[in-house]
Amino acid sequence: MQNCEHSDWYDSSVILPLPSWDEGPRLGGLMHRRQALHLLATLPMTVTKFPATPVTPKQPLGLVIHSYGIRGTRPMDPDFSAISDALAFADHAARIGAAGIQTRIGPSDPDAGPRLRAAIERHDLYIEGIVSLPRDEADLGRFEDEVRATQMAGASVLRTVCLSGRRYETFDSIEQFKAFADRSWKSLTLAEPIVRKFQMRLAVENHKDWRIDEMLGWLKRLDSEHVGVCLDTGNSIALLEDPYQVVEAFAPWTITTHFKDMGVAECDDGFLLAEVPLGDGFLDLRRIIRLLRKTRPGVRFNLEMITRDPLKVPCLTPKYWATLGEVRAWELAESLTRVRKHSFNGPLPSISGLSHREQLLAEAANIDRCLGYAKSHWSE
Repeated sequence: MQNCEHSDWYDSSVILPLPSWDEGPRLGGLMHRRQALHLLATLPMTVTKFPATPVTPKQPLGLVIHSYGIRGTRPMDPDFSAISDALAFADHAARIGAAGIQTRIGPSDPDAGPRLRAAIERHDLYIEGIVSLPRDEADLGRFEDEVRATQMAGASVLRTVCLSGRRYETFDSIEQFKAFADRSWKSLTLAEPIVRKFQMRLAVENHKDWRIDEMLGWLKRLDSEHVGVCLDTGNSIALLEDPYQVVEAFAPWTITTHFKDMGVAECDDGFLLAEVPLGDGFLDLRRIIRLLRKTRPGVRFNLEMITRDPLKVPCLTPKYWATLGEVRAWELAESLTRVRKHSFNGPLPSISGLSHREQLLAEAANIDRCLGYAKSHWSE
């Protein structure tokens, strides 16, 4: 059993072939300095200056900008250029052979959209935007500007969230959660006419905020072909939901995805949850993709591999239940049984003891491993 130490969090149409996933090695353990330095020697492509053209062939996964939370806007290392700018991110994705990108596209520069669109077309990538929902009527201008800029860049999909944090950490009472739900509904009803006007599709992520019934409730109430789900394959585990039931429930509404594998481990107050390289976690990736492809055959798979310390899910503490009183006892029992059954082999990966450069190396290596795993296990 591992200690439940809280860690900070980082937030924020190509038709894919039917994949076939084989079981890969299950690797785990804390990433120590020696391991991080070994990655530099074994993965030189991730830390050297790249040529102007792609050096690896296309493969099935796109990249979510949140996969680069450490690199961010100030990499502070000469071997790692900043990639927060959408154009730089597109160039980077092309160099490592990704299928596309999902990122925020700022509206400040009117020429940025056409330049980005030209780069996307030149690299043969797809692009999806990231936007923030309008807070109220006064914020509609900002939202419409973001939608317009994203469309100009060539995107037709916009990923968003209703809550930037985690439900069980953000709210202390069911009244607070209900107020959030009301605000979210207003934001969604304000956003829908604008995305409809631009013929865009708004994909709302299951972001450790909505359980299945709650999210399906407002989706059905809104009843718009322009608003659906950005299906994250790992987030809802934190709300004690079965990951495959989540995929089945949201598949008909899914517009795009955050694709990831997850590692779990017991701890004193509940369990720890961590993104891990594809094939290292407990999720049946083949099953998830087949469930999605059955209903949404053209769905895109965007890798969100966030390199960070494991997240604490304190489901055995009173505060966790402040807004989750409707969850049944058997769901808690099933979740804890799932964690015990699929407990990670060794300590979950952690980066807090690494230098910034070593964290950058770990992040690059994790993404490289995920892309490599997808290429080697995804068959036409």
